[in-house]
Amino acid sequence: MNLTDRIVVVTGGAGGIGAALSRRFAAEGAAAVVVADLDADAARAVAEGIGPVAHAHAVDVTDEEQVRALVADTEQRYGRIDLFCANAGVTTGGGVEVDDTGWDQAWRVNVLAHVYSARAVLPGMLARGGGYLLHTCSAAGVLTAVGDAAYTATKHASVGFAEWLAITYRDRGIRVSALCPQGVDTPMLADGLADGHLGARVVAASGAVLTPDQVAEAAIAGLAEERFLILPHPEVADYARRRAEDPDGWQAGMRKLVRRLTA
Repeated sequence: MNLTDRIVVVTGGAGGIGAALSRRFAAEGAAAVVVADLDADAARAVAEGIGPVAHAHAVDVTDEEQVRALVADTEQRYGRIDLFCANAGVTTGGGVEVDDTGWDQAWRVNVLAHVYSARAVLPGMLARGGGYLLHTCSAAGVLTAVGDAAYTATKHASVGFAEWLAITYRDRGIRVSALCPQGVDTPMLADGLADGHLGARVVAASGAVLTPDQVAEAAIAGLAEERFLILPHPEVADYARRRAEDPDGWQAGMRKLVRRLTA
Protein backbone atom coordinates (compact mmCIF):
# COMPACT_ATOMS: atom_id res chain seq x y z
CA MET A 1 0.00 0.00 0.00
CA ASN A 2 1.24 3.45 -0.93
CA LEU A 3 0.19 5.96 1.74
CA THR A 4 0.11 8.97 -0.59
CA ASP A 5 -3.31 10.66 -0.50
CA ARG A 6 -4.77 7.96 1.73
CA ILE A 7 -7.34 8.52 4.49
CA VAL A 8 -6.13 6.78 7.64
CA VAL A 9 -7.62 6.14 11.09
CA VAL A 10 -5.42 5.10 14.03
CA THR A 11 -6.96 4.01 17.34
CA GLY A 12 -4.77 4.26 20.40
CA GLY A 13 -3.19 7.12 18.49
CA ALA A 14 -2.40 9.40 21.42
CA GLY A 15 0.86 7.72 22.40
CA GLY A 16 3.40 4.98 21.82
CA ILE A 17 3.09 3.02 18.59
CA GLY A 18 -0.18 4.72 17.64
CA ALA A 19 1.31 8.21 17.78
CA ALA A 20 4.38 7.06 15.84
CA LEU A 21 2.17 5.47 13.17
CA SER A 22 0.09 8.63 12.90
CA ARG A 23 3.14 10.83 12.44
CA ARG A 24 4.71 8.46 9.92
CA PHE A 25 1.53 8.12 7.84
CA ALA A 26 1.38 11.90 7.57
CA ALA A 27 5.05 12.04 6.59
CA GLU A 28 4.37 9.43 3.90
CA GLY A 29 1.85 11.77 2.29
CA ALA A 30 -1.50 10.68 3.72
CA ALA A 31 -4.28 13.09 2.84
CA ALA A 32 -5.74 12.77 6.35
CA VAL A 33 -4.83 11.01 9.58
CA VAL A 34 -7.50 10.63 12.25
CA VAL A 35 -5.84 10.25 15.65
CA ALA A 36 -8.42 8.41 17.76
CA ASP A 37 -7.99 7.71 21.45
CA LEU A 38 -9.80 7.46 24.77
CA ASP A 39 -7.63 10.39 25.94
CA ALA A 40 -9.07 13.23 23.87
CA ASP A 41 -6.56 15.84 25.03
CA ALA A 42 -3.56 13.64 24.23
CA ALA A 43 -5.03 12.76 20.83
CA ARG A 44 -5.53 16.46 20.12
CA ALA A 45 -1.91 17.19 21.08
CA VAL A 46 -0.62 14.51 18.67
CA ALA A 47 -2.86 15.79 15.87
CA GLU A 48 -1.77 19.37 16.43
CA GLY A 49 1.85 18.27 16.38
CA ILE A 50 1.33 16.58 13.03
CA GLY A 51 -0.38 19.54 11.41
CA PRO A 52 -3.40 20.28 9.20
CA VAL A 53 -3.75 16.77 7.76
CA ALA A 54 -4.42 15.34 11.22
CA HIS A 55 -7.71 15.35 13.10
CA ALA A 56 -8.33 14.14 16.65
CA HIS A 57 -11.33 12.05 17.65
CA ALA A 58 -12.23 10.83 21.14
CA VAL A 59 -13.30 7.18 21.17
CA ASP A 60 -13.71 4.30 23.58
CA VAL A 61 -12.89 1.32 21.36
CA THR A 62 -14.80 -1.02 23.69
CA ASP A 63 -18.04 0.79 22.83
CA GLU A 64 -19.25 -0.36 19.41
CA GLU A 65 -21.48 2.67 18.91
CA GLN A 66 -18.52 4.99 19.46
CA VAL A 67 -16.45 3.02 16.96
CA ARG A 68 -19.28 3.23 14.43
CA ALA A 69 -19.49 6.98 15.07
CA LEU A 70 -15.74 7.32 14.49
CA VAL A 71 -16.03 5.57 11.13
CA ALA A 72 -19.16 7.48 10.12
CA ASP A 73 -17.66 10.84 11.06
CA THR A 74 -14.46 10.08 9.13
CA GLU A 75 -16.35 8.92 6.05
CA GLN A 76 -18.57 12.01 6.17
CA ARG A 77 -15.59 14.33 6.65
CA TYR A 78 -13.24 12.76 4.08
CA GLY A 79 -15.45 10.58 1.90
CA ARG A 80 -13.81 7.24 2.70
CA ILE A 81 -11.35 5.31 4.87
CA ASP A 82 -8.45 3.66 3.05
CA LEU A 83 -6.55 2.29 6.04
CA PHE A 84 -7.94 1.54 9.50
CA CYS A 85 -5.38 0.77 12.20
CA ALA A 86 -6.87 -1.02 15.22
CA ASN A 87 -3.95 -0.27 17.50
CA ALA A 88 -5.30 0.22 21.04
CA GLY A 89 -4.24 -2.44 23.53
CA VAL A 90 -4.05 -3.22 27.25
CA THR A 91 -2.13 -5.59 29.52
CA THR A 92 -3.02 -7.02 32.92
CA GLY A 93 0.37 -8.03 34.30
CA GLY A 94 -1.08 -11.15 35.91
CA GLY A 95 -2.13 -14.74 35.45
CA VAL A 96 -5.24 -16.75 36.28
CA GLU A 97 -5.66 -14.71 39.46
CA VAL A 98 -6.64 -11.62 37.47
CA ASP A 99 -10.32 -10.99 38.15
CA ASP A 100 -13.09 -11.12 35.57
CA THR A 101 -13.02 -7.35 35.16
CA GLY A 102 -9.40 -7.47 34.02
CA TRP A 103 -10.04 -10.39 31.67
CA ASP A 104 -13.09 -8.65 30.25
CA GLN A 105 -11.20 -5.42 29.62
CA ALA A 106 -8.39 -7.30 27.85
CA TRP A 107 -10.93 -9.15 25.71
CA ARG A 108 -12.85 -6.01 24.82
CA VAL A 109 -9.82 -3.86 23.97
CA ASN A 110 -7.52 -6.44 22.40
CA VAL A 111 -10.14 -8.45 20.46
CA LEU A 112 -13.65 -7.03 20.34
CA ALA A 113 -12.39 -3.57 19.39
CA HIS A 114 -10.92 -5.17 16.27
CA VAL A 115 -14.26 -6.83 15.56
CA TYR A 116 -16.13 -3.56 16.05
CA SER A 117 -13.87 -1.61 13.71
CA ALA A 118 -14.05 -4.32 11.04
CA ARG A 119 -17.85 -4.37 11.24
CA ALA A 120 -17.97 -0.61 10.88
CA VAL A 121 -15.40 -0.05 8.15
CA LEU A 122 -15.77 -3.11 5.91
CA PRO A 123 -19.08 -2.14 4.24
CA GLY A 124 -17.59 1.04 2.78
CA MET A 125 -14.36 -0.66 1.78
CA LEU A 126 -16.19 -3.55 0.11
CA ALA A 127 -18.47 -1.15 -1.75
CA ARG A 128 -15.40 0.61 -3.15
CA GLY A 129 -13.64 -2.68 -3.87
CA GLY A 130 -10.61 -2.01 -1.70
CA GLY A 131 -9.24 -1.09 1.70
CA TYR A 132 -6.66 -2.04 4.30
CA LEU A 133 -6.91 -3.19 7.92
CA LEU A 134 -3.80 -3.01 10.12
CA HIS A 135 -4.25 -4.72 13.49
CA THR A 136 -1.62 -4.30 16.20
CA CYS A 137 -1.49 -7.79 17.69
CA SER A 138 1.94 -8.08 19.40
CA ALA A 139 4.53 -10.86 19.21
CA ALA A 140 2.56 -12.31 22.13
CA GLY A 141 -0.02 -13.27 19.53
CA VAL A 142 2.38 -15.69 17.84
CA LEU A 143 4.44 -16.59 20.94
CA THR A 144 3.49 -16.06 24.60
CA ALA A 145 3.47 -13.12 27.00
CA VAL A 146 5.03 -14.81 30.02
CA GLY A 147 3.44 -13.43 33.17
CA ASP A 148 0.28 -12.14 31.47
CA ALA A 149 -2.32 -14.81 30.76
CA ALA A 150 -5.05 -12.49 29.49
CA TYR A 151 -2.70 -10.62 27.18
CA THR A 152 -1.43 -13.91 25.74
CA ALA A 153 -4.92 -15.31 25.16
CA THR A 154 -6.37 -12.14 23.67
CA LYS A 155 -3.42 -11.40 21.42
CA HIS A 156 -3.57 -14.94 20.04
CA ALA A 157 -7.25 -14.29 19.38
CA SER A 158 -6.46 -11.00 17.65
CA VAL A 159 -3.98 -12.69 15.30
CA GLY A 160 -6.54 -15.41 14.60
CA PHE A 161 -9.22 -12.85 13.80
CA ALA A 162 -6.87 -10.90 11.52
CA GLU A 163 -6.00 -14.11 9.68
CA TRP A 164 -9.69 -14.93 9.28
CA LEU A 165 -10.29 -11.48 7.81
CA ALA A 166 -7.35 -11.89 5.41
CA ILE A 167 -8.59 -15.25 4.14
CA THR A 168 -12.21 -14.14 3.89
CA TYR A 169 -11.81 -10.76 2.21
CA ARG A 170 -8.53 -10.78 0.28
CA ASP A 171 -10.22 -11.77 -2.98
CA ARG A 172 -12.64 -8.88 -2.52
CA GLY A 173 -9.90 -6.27 -2.41
CA ILE A 174 -9.32 -6.04 1.33
CA ARG A 175 -5.77 -6.31 2.60
CA VAL A 176 -5.03 -7.23 6.22
CA SER A 177 -1.81 -7.09 8.21
CA ALA A 178 -1.06 -8.09 11.80
CA LEU A 179 1.64 -5.90 13.33
CA CYS A 180 3.45 -8.02 15.93
CA PRO A 181 6.28 -6.21 17.71
CA GLN A 182 8.02 -7.64 20.75
CA GLY A 183 9.68 -5.16 23.13
CA VAL A 184 8.83 -1.51 22.43
CA ASP A 185 9.83 1.52 24.49
CA THR A 186 6.32 2.63 25.43
CA PRO A 187 4.61 3.48 28.72
CA MET A 188 3.07 -0.01 28.67
CA LEU A 189 6.50 -1.63 28.92
CA ALA A 190 7.96 1.04 31.19
CA ASP A 191 5.08 0.77 33.65
CA GLY A 192 5.37 -3.01 33.65
CA LEU A 193 9.08 -2.82 34.43
CA ALA A 194 8.48 -0.25 37.15
CA ASP A 195 5.88 -2.51 38.74
CA GLY A 196 8.18 -5.53 38.47
CA HIS A 197 5.85 -7.50 36.23
CA LEU A 198 7.45 -10.74 35.05
CA GLY A 199 6.17 -10.33 31.49
CA ALA A 200 7.82 -6.94 31.09
CA ARG A 201 11.10 -8.31 32.46
CA VAL A 202 11.00 -11.27 30.05
CA VAL A 203 10.34 -8.95 27.09
CA ALA A 204 13.21 -6.67 28.07
CA ALA A 205 15.54 -9.68 28.39
CA SER A 206 14.46 -11.36 25.14
CA GLY A 207 15.93 -9.00 22.58
CA ALA A 208 16.17 -5.42 21.41
CA VAL A 209 13.65 -2.91 22.73
CA LEU A 210 12.66 -0.83 19.72
CA THR A 211 11.39 2.73 19.67
CA PRO A 212 7.84 3.37 18.47
CA ASP A 213 9.33 5.10 15.42
CA GLN A 214 11.23 1.93 14.52
CA VAL A 215 7.99 -0.05 14.75
CA ALA A 216 6.29 2.53 12.52
CA GLU A 217 9.13 2.15 10.00
CA ALA A 218 8.58 -1.61 9.96
CA ALA A 219 4.85 -1.08 9.53
CA ILE A 220 5.41 1.14 6.49
CA ALA A 221 7.64 -1.51 4.91
CA GLY A 222 5.11 -4.25 5.65
CA LEU A 223 2.22 -2.24 4.25
CA ALA A 224 4.21 -1.50 1.09
CA GLU A 225 4.69 -5.26 0.58
CA GLU A 226 1.17 -6.09 1.83
CA ARG A 227 2.58 -8.73 4.17
CA PHE A 228 0.17 -10.39 6.61
CA LEU A 229 2.64 -10.73 9.48
CA ILE A 230 4.67 -7.59 10.06
CA LEU A 231 7.48 -8.42 12.50
CA PRO A 232 9.53 -5.38 13.57
CA HIS A 233 11.73 -7.83 15.52
CA PRO A 234 12.88 -10.29 12.79
CA GLU A 235 13.92 -12.83 15.41
CA VAL A 236 10.25 -13.40 16.25
CA ALA A 237 9.89 -15.36 13.02
CA ASP A 238 12.68 -17.70 14.15
CA TYR A 239 11.15 -18.03 17.63
CA ALA A 240 7.78 -18.90 16.08
CA ARG A 241 9.35 -21.58 13.87
CA ARG A 242 11.17 -23.12 16.83
CA ARG A 243 7.97 -23.04 18.88
CA ALA A 244 6.02 -24.77 16.10
CA GLU A 245 8.69 -27.39 15.43
CA ASP A 246 9.39 -28.28 19.07
CA PRO A 247 6.70 -27.02 21.47
CA ASP A 248 8.14 -28.90 24.44
CA GLY A 249 11.66 -27.62 23.82
CA TRP A 250 10.37 -24.09 23.37
CA GLN A 251 8.45 -24.20 26.64
CA ALA A 252 11.48 -25.62 28.44
CA GLY A 253 13.56 -22.72 27.19
CA MET A 254 10.97 -20.21 28.35
CA ARG A 255 10.80 -21.82 31.79
CA LYS A 256 14.59 -21.61 32.02
CA LEU A 257 14.44 -17.89 31.20
CA VAL A 258 11.78 -17.33 33.86
CA ARG A 259 13.84 -19.20 36.47
CA ARG A 260 16.85 -17.04 35.64
CA LEU A 261 14.88 -13.83 35.98
CA THR A 262 13.17 -14.82 39.20
CA ALA A 263 16.13 -16.42 40.96
